[in-house]
Amino acid sequence: MIATTAKVNLLGLTQPQLEKFFESIGEKRFRAGQVMKWIHHFGVDDFDAMSNIGKALREKLKASAEIRGPEVVSEDISSDGTRKWVVRVASGSCVETVYIPQNGRGTLCVSSQAGCALDCSFCSTGKQGFNSDLTAAEIIGQVWIANKSFGTVPAKIDRAITNVVMMGMGEPLLNFDNVVAAMNLMMDDLGYGISKRKVTLSTSGVAPMIDRLGEVIDVSLALSLHAPNDELRNQLVPINKKYPLAVVLNACRNYVSRLGEKRVLTVEYTLLKGVNDQPEHAEQMIPLLAGIPCKINLIPFNPFPHSGYERPSNNAIRRFQDILQKAGHNVTVRTTRGEDIDAACGQLVGQVMDRTRRSERYIAVRELQSESGAAPVATNRS
Repeated sequence: MIATTAKVNLLGLTQPQLEKFFESIGEKRFRAGQVMKWIHHFGVDDFDAMSNIGKALREKLKASAEIRGPEVVSEDISSDGTRKWVVRVASGSCVETVYIPQNGRGTLCVSSQAGCALDCSFCSTGKQGFNSDLTAAEIIGQVWIANKSFGTVPAKIDRAITNVVMMGMGEPLLNFDNVVAAMNLMMDDLGYGISKRKVTLSTSGVAPMIDRLGEVIDVSLALSLHAPNDELRNQLVPINKKYPLAVVLNACRNYVSRLGEKRVLTVEYTLLKGVNDQPEHAEQMIPLLAGIPCKINLIPFNPFPHSGYERPSNNAIRRFQDILQKAGHNVTVRTTRGEDIDAACGQLVGQVMDRTRRSERYIAVRELQSESGAAPVATNRS
């Protein structure tokens, strides 16, 4: 039997990687720039459509390479203009990508893993368990798919996607190399030309990888905080047991200090009724964040089945915001978008072929609590 060599997927290759590929097939490095423009500026996946590339090279590319994004399973559009794509990745699992238009800005929320290896107690993605990391092609492929859906050609019309946030399914820093490659493509002028200020990576607090991130890239950083003390955060964000608040915030402080240019850390805080939304929690955040240039984004909890949590009242949200603002912090409350298509923050679930059986255990625990009338507690065991 004759062994066949898998074709190289050019979609996820950065410019230096693509230059090495062309050298490996005996071609000039400048071909990388030509092909990148066709892929990312014009959404082309057919080598025959690349009119400024000779036929001989096109035939060579067809024999050794491909341009293949994730399979689009579905696309839903919310009443508020939010869009959600469900895409199938190589592992067989499906992940979700969300586009949020607001005030002249178009933000694309991109996934980095099928499921999530972490198990934050209030996040529906975490309750799906974990299957696999996404490849660089599967990550940037979400931008490629969304861009094509808007018919966006940079040379002809305004870009629909102005911001990208790595805040979809998964913990980006646990898929470090693929996420960094994809973000470099987002910022590359031969890719999507998005400003480094408008590409944001959100982490639950993998402190050593925050330090490593600062050595290779200068995208904006967001920390999923969700609790102002270690005891509560251990329950809500279990990775805090490994990297407690002092360690994580020091890593964030160091990262932001490298950026300069008046860049700040975004602090994300999901408000859970009766859990972390009390005045004393807001008061505890003030000394915790002292000395860290930051803006605080309060996120009212978006319910999902079996969560065991509720959204706080509007009065509780305003009270929490007022305490922080009076201390001099820049605080916004995130408007819930796309809730009617389950695209709101914390609601992304996809269809994960769970290798951890976490989802099965989680639902069983919640059903037992419901039958017994017991109050729900955080279930963080993976």
